[in-house]
Amino acid sequence: MNVVVFGKGFGKPRQVNLSGGAALCAAALIAGSLCCAAFAGGYWYSSHNGSGMSLAQVESLANELAAQREAIDATRQQTEDTMDALAIRIGQLNARIIRLDALGRRLTEMADLDDGEFDFDSEPALGGPEEPSLAATAMPGEVLTAMRRLDQQLDDRETQLAALESMLMSQNLVDRVYPQGRPVKSGFMSSFFGRRTDPFTGKTATHKGIDFAGKAGTEVIAVADGIVTWSAKRYGYGKMVEINHGNGYSTRYAHNSKNLVSVGDEVKKGQTVALMGETGRATGPNLHFEVLKGGHQVNPVDFIRQSAE
Repeated sequence: MNVVVFGKGFGKPRQVNLSGGAALCAAALIAGSLCCAAFAGGYWYSSHNGSGMSLAQVESLANELAAQREAIDATRQQTEDTMDALAIRIGQLNARIIRLDALGRRLTEMADLDDGEFDFDSEPALGGPEEPSLAATAMPGEVLTAMRRLDQQLDDRETQLAALESMLMSQNLVDRVYPQGRPVKSGFMSSFFGRRTDPFTGKTATHKGIDFAGKAGTEVIAVADGIVTWSAKRYGYGKMVEINHGNGYSTRYAHNSKNLVSVGDEVKKGQTVALMGETGRATGPNLHFEVLKGGHQVNPVDFIRQSAE
């Protein structure tokens, strides 16, 4: 193998003859030098032209992608939890609105308001000019805050409506248990409360009720709600019904031909409790009607007149 060597120090080119093992070593050395030069040149080119990436850089990018994936999963789970919470709160608010609507309808009936004045079966009418929106889109946190405010407002309205219902019910109860009205469907007042001439003895006596004369069998009606505490014969009264109305008031209905209620029965204002007759100390078909307050007879005319006002 002949090798030609060029260089300044040699003057003119010289030829070296290599053979055998020396030739192989020289060839291997030259090939290795060329490979190293090629590798170094390729690395320099790739690093300066940005087309290559180290293993550490690849691992860093992989870790960053994994972290982003975890963040996306956490955000998705948080969004799902928020939507579930919104659905639950909306269901609870809807149930409370249904209860408030029912309460409003009861109050409307109790207050005897005109039909249509408060319509709890339809959406209330609204109006006003269009105003610019404060935000294009409400975030879930803002929605939850708004729903909490609405929940508090519903609490306040529910409390107010319950107080109004209690007040109206109390007023309605007072009206129904307070003796008012005529105790008969038909007939006329034949004897007043106070001093009068006794129809049996002809002497002056105190009459502790008022009498209504009428036809036998005329309906006798309760003048207030209450509980029957007497329904039987009683000396001087004949067949009598006594009703306790509470608050110290009670009423008596005497001389009946037939009692239609029993002791312990709950009666309503205007309910028929007996039929007019002439049992007991009576000169003909009539109703002897008494009003008692605190166990003492008072003038029933005052209560009848109040119902007519």
